[in-house]
Formats: sequence, C-alpha cells, structure tokens
Amino acid sequence: MLEPSHNHELPAIPSKRYFTIGEASELCAVKPHVLRYWEQEFEQLAEIKRRGNRRYYQQHDVLMIRQIRSLLYDHGFTIGGARQRLSSTDVSDEGSQFKQLIRQMVVELEDVVKLLRN
Repeated sequence: MLEPSHNHELPAIPSKRYFTIGEASELCAVKPHVLRYWEQEFEQLAEIKRRGNRRYYQQHDVLMIRQIRSLLYDHGFTIGGARQRLSSTDVSDEGSQFKQLIRQMVVELEDVVKLLRN
C-alpha cells in the first residue's frame, strides 16, 4: 500500500471485529454512498452482509478503504488507475501496508497500557 499522506489525520481504527458502513465511513472520512460505489468498482473491497442485509466491514477492509481514498483523493488516481495500482503486487506497497498495520498496533497497545494503569 502507498503511504497515505492524510492517514495520520484519520482516527485510529478501534479493535473491533466488524464495523458498520457508518463507522467505516467516519473512520475513513468518506460518505457511505461512496463506500457502496467503491464496493462495485474495487474487487479488493468486499463487505460482509449479515442480519437484515446490512453491510459490515472488517479491519483489513477499513485499511483498504483508506488506501483507495489515498489513491483517489491524495494521489489523483482515476478509478481505473487506482484499481490497476491495487491489483499490482508492488513490494514497496506491501512494506507500506505493514508500516500502517504496525502503527495501528502501537495505538492499540497504548490503549491497553492506559487500561492497565487505571
């Protein structure tokens, strides 16, 4: 994944198993209708439908949404260009993905430390 320039401004992803479309849209700073559109355009983004046909996303989906957002909004890719970029297996992109996951784990561990101190 690319290093999104605005991901440091986005809220930390809570350690939950599933996120509603509203929660995912808040975490990624995009509107819910945009997420529904992106589901159709990007095969890497696959929501889970559960009770009442409601959309749920997992943590890796939220990271993918942030990646798509970065490609489209920060780097100026078209939908087709972003789709092509995500389907390519660039080693440097994988390294950035791991950096983002490590940053997220650090935030979660800091939350655990705060809980243990209280």
